[in-house]
Amino acid sequence: MLAPNDTLLSVNELTVRFDASRPWLARLLTGAPRRTVHAVEGVSFEIARGRTFALVGESGCGKSTIARTIVGIQKPTEGSIAFKGTKIAGHGSPGAPLPIKRDMQMVFQDPYASLNPRWRVGRIVAEPLVTHGLLAGRPAVEARVSELLGLVGLTAADARKFPHQFSGGQRQRVSIARALASDPAFIVCDEPTSALDVSVQAQILNLMRRLQRQLGLTYLLISHNLAVVAHMADTLGVMYLGRLVEQGDAAQILSRPQHPYTRMLLDIVPDLANPNRKRAPLAGEVPSPIAPPPGCAFHPRCPFAADRCRTERPLPLRHGRAEIACHAVEEGRLPATVRGSTP
Repeated sequence: MLAPNDTLLSVNELTVRFDASRPWLARLLTGAPRRTVHAVEGVSFEIARGRTFALVGESGCGKSTIARTIVGIQKPTEGSIAFKGTKIAGHGSPGAPLPIKRDMQMVFQDPYASLNPRWRVGRIVAEPLVTHGLLAGRPAVEARVSELLGLVGLTAADARKFPHQFSGGQRQRVSIARALASDPAFIVCDEPTSALDVSVQAQILNLMRRLQRQLGLTYLLISHNLAVVAHMADTLGVMYLGRLVEQGDAAQILSRPQHPYTRMLLDIVPDLANPNRKRAPLAGEVPSPIAPPPGCAFHPRCPFAADRCRTERPLPLRHGRAEIACHAVEEGRLPATVRGSTP
């Protein structure tokens, strides 16, 4: 665990569920039961100041739900979230106070949908400054907007343009400039490069890393691209069906994955150095979050599942610089090529 002074964000047993039931009258007439989507179940992690924590997993595993809950768009069902030692979400919490809201910003996945097409870029970037009353007077706001645009590789003249006059990568730079306007310490990046061309992705990622070093930023990076994670992340959490199955040092997990699901995710990544290597296909489909399987959520797709996996939910146990929630790893039932070596 991190020392208290090093921890910027702490998520404790976060659970988010959604009511997906049919309307009350329809249930009454048809006898249909209530249906609950188990989007996030008991997720805990911490992010240190100035570091990048990445969440990876297949679509629908709950990554974006966690991001929206952290920034206050979604309320948790159970668990809590603390930022700089202040509880900002959970039972009994009044929500994040205004200074903390200014200190947490978000860069969204789609730069084409996250910018108001009717506003000029200058107004888009200035919005946090005006909303939070951070600067007084139009000259001061315009000067700060020009500074922010220059920080992300754009020009002051770009403030007079509309979003449609920019490429996808340039729009994402505008989104980053807007996120930086309130001088935040923490930025949630929800798939910030997935809508961009591969050639542009590296530019945005390098920009984010430069800004992190220059401004001391802390990132929560949501991604399904393991190449992006390897480039950006200090620590890594692997999610499956709303649960963290493996988390810890990113370099260790990416080089020596231990959970069968993590290994399967890495097996499907192209390897130019060894294109003909034997791969373990990611068989089966993700179960419905409305009716998640008992025990380990991954057991219907896991080739190493045993009776215990089908009935008992595994708890995270430390292995080297990572925590793995897997009965097979705990009991040493995996072959060495899957289990990996613990440093």
